[in-house]
Amino acid sequence: MTENTSTSETAEEALTTPSAKRGFELRGTTITPGLALGVVHRKGYDLERANQGRIPLDEIEQELNRFHASLRSSKVQLDGLKESLRGRVPAEHIQVLDTHIAYLRDSVFLSDVENLILNEQMCLEAAIAKVISDFDRIFRLVENELLRERAVDLRDVGIRVLRNLDPPGEDDEAQPPKDYILVARELSIVDMFQLDGREVLGIATEEGGLTSHAAILARSMGVPTVTGLEGLCERVSEGEFVIVDATEGVLRVNPDDVVRAQYREARAEGDSADSGVIPVFSEEAFRTSDGTTIAVHASCGNLPEVEQAIAMGLPGVGLYRTELLYLIDKDQPSLESLVAHYSAVLEELGGRSVTFRLLDVDSSYGIHYLHDAREPNPALGRAGVRVLIERGIVMRRQLEAIMRAAIDGTQVRIAVPFLTDVSELRRVKEALFDVRSELQRAGHRSSLDVQLGAVIETPAAALGVESLLPETDFLLLGYDSLAHYLLAADRETHEMGEVFTTPHPIVLRVVRDVVQAAQQADQPLQVFGAGALQPSVLPLLVGAGVTDLCASPVLVAEVKKVLAAIDGEVARDALPRVLQAACQADILPTVDSFLRSYDGLSSDP
Repeated sequence: MTENTSTSETAEEALTTPSAKRGFELRGTTITPGLALGVVHRKGYDLERANQGRIPLDEIEQELNRFHASLRSSKVQLDGLKESLRGRVPAEHIQVLDTHIAYLRDSVFLSDVENLILNEQMCLEAAIAKVISDFDRIFRLVENELLRERAVDLRDVGIRVLRNLDPPGEDDEAQPPKDYILVARELSIVDMFQLDGREVLGIATEEGGLTSHAAILARSMGVPTVTGLEGLCERVSEGEFVIVDATEGVLRVNPDDVVRAQYREARAEGDSADSGVIPVFSEEAFRTSDGTTIAVHASCGNLPEVEQAIAMGLPGVGLYRTELLYLIDKDQPSLESLVAHYSAVLEELGGRSVTFRLLDVDSSYGIHYLHDAREPNPALGRAGVRVLIERGIVMRRQLEAIMRAAIDGTQVRIAVPFLTDVSELRRVKEALFDVRSELQRAGHRSSLDVQLGAVIETPAAALGVESLLPETDFLLLGYDSLAHYLLAADRETHEMGEVFTTPHPIVLRVVRDVVQAAQQADQPLQVFGAGALQPSVLPLLVGAGVTDLCASPVLVAEVKKVLAAIDGEVARDALPRVLQAACQADILPTVDSFLRSYDGLSSDP
């Protein structure tokens, strides 16, 4: 257990001073287990407080200069933060800050802010707030956790730039105590670290994904963190004493003296036991404990993540999600913008391989040129390849953009999402053939070596994989989606979390069958999805013959640790018993044995 303590007089007094307000508790989801005691410091939304005024024409140049000065200050600040974390957290986790640095030079962000200043005479604060809020609004309309996390990253960058515009004044937000418990609406990197000697002892938020960049850093720093605390910001005030019991996923607000004394004793015991040693990760290949090599490719959805993957030395991008450009504007992206984006990805990769997954959206995204209205059950409606076939012009434009970017010398693959049978795959192959022929007649230097593969994520595709294999060059297996449909359980809800935390024997049987079919056909297969990378699941996937994974860059360090704890021979021997099990409960002893192995490795210095 990680124990964090407060050394400030305010927090120590709060340990023994009776509360003037009746105590209560809020329950949420643990991000980082541990215990923290201290006083609350609340962080609000800087974007909502930003000045909304206009400026005269003669002040436009001054606003632009302020903008670029703040961008430079923010870059220096992030570089300093990276340096301060070096040696305290794994190098791979520090690289999540590179995403923020990349956003500081993102052409879309910069040009949108500058255009609002130049064309609408918005003051800089208002322009930044509008651009970030527009992105935030768009991403929150979609039922996609990864895109929402990207919105959080971009908002963090915008807030950092706003805070670096001018020195704080008397009316600014109250300064926090020296050491404090951070309370906020959403888990955010920009508020986690203070550069003025103050320390965040623990974090409590209403929202925040388990795999977000902020969550990764919170875990790396060992900061006790709980999210999903409903009503937190309305019920907890600045300066109140709280206990973050992140091991139990509980925030105790204004507890009585007996409870405070119990937690103070637990905290003292933890202080004497905590070594504070952070493991150092080597640059060796990804291997299990018995020496089996596992290939790990990146799973990315934007250029900053590609930059991270390259910086980490990954061999390529096994899955590039292409939805971003379709969500940032109400109209369909132009062919030129798509070509430019895919070309930038390939240029960044410098000859490494990439698999572009075709647009994978359903009617919940609200894209008017794809869906006229939201369907009663979007996840089972016109999603993925279904809507691409129906809206052929959208599919052909994306295929053409990928082909035009894929000049000779690049290693490009195209993956078709949400397939159910071979007829859909053939429709895409026909469109790809037509696009390639047209480009050749027009004299474009597009590569003739682009491969086409199937994403196995529906039960129909998994059960009918043998009919897909002759028509494909490779397979991508989406573990999370496949489990989602096989178990009829929504992986995005906390209530169904246990269904995905423990592998289900039925899901593993289907995965094993797909792996064996790919092996018999001598066809490459990669597995992606955060659920597949969990310590409870990954050993059984290795036992089933999975040798190639796709992982978000921020999860790669954790994947390496999990793999190092896996004995491949033991996993293969355990698989038959697991596959014969009737339910999840029957395989819990096997899963627990893998988790104990991982916990033992994780606890080593």
